[in-house]
Amino acid sequence: MQDGKTYKKILEAIARDGGLSFMQLDPPNYDIETCGKVAKVAEENGLDAFAVGGSVGAQGKLLNEAIKQVKENSSLPVILFPGNIATLSRHADALYFMSMLNSNDPYWIAGAQIGASFPIKQMELEVIPTSYIIIEPGEAAGWVGRAQLIPRNKPYLAAATALAGQYMGSKIIILESGGGAPQPVPPEMVAATREQIDVPLVVAGGVRTKEFAYETIKAGADIVHVGTALEACKGDLTKMGKKFNEITSAVKKAGKEKK
Repeated sequence: MQDGKTYKKILEAIARDGGLSFMQLDPPNYDIETCGKVAKVAEENGLDAFAVGGSVGAQGKLLNEAIKQVKENSSLPVILFPGNIATLSRHADALYFMSMLNSNDPYWIAGAQIGASFPIKQMELEVIPTSYIIIEPGEAAGWVGRAQLIPRNKPYLAAATALAGQYMGSKIIILESGGGAPQPVPPEMVAATREQIDVPLVVAGGVRTKEFAYETIKAGADIVHVGTALEACKGDLTKMGKKFNEITSAVKKAGKEKK
């Protein structure tokens, strides 16, 4: 399978900037009109892309309308970040086709992917094969996915799991602490994983501050997902603009220093 244009853009942006910031936009947490306003503020303040979805409520009309608002108000790529097989929309640019490698439930390793494959092809969505690895504390993502959580003090387990994912064909690796986690994946774990893999490394969950964003990229991540920290602004666009700017500036600074 050839690389799609969205994935190619991600690779080019990583090569250019050294680090990228994506907003995890979960439609149930924003009204439709706000999604458009947030998209405009995000692009003005240096965001690189949107990862839309995350919860099981991100589906159907709500998902479609949220994505349309984002695309009408920004030129940034929209990548689906599915919480289940219903998190699909033909309006998105691409899809993380995720397998939760450390789940104890075969459904999250391969079952959901089988169930979603025909609809994805019919929608002509660009697919980005993705390994999804849940790190302590895991939060809701770990609970729903029945994950055997990787301990935060065992970097080599994350690195080995990520390498296995790459060997199985994944083109992106996501280390996920869970939405609302008090802090992101430890820098030591990021560095250990980066040392083993050649594909882009995403860190999601717990990237609440510019300091966390900076140290995560500096440790070796290529992309950070930011979600809860923006939801905490409760739709205040001024506060969101400031938070976007803080995070994206820290990411770009770390990316330049890392190159």
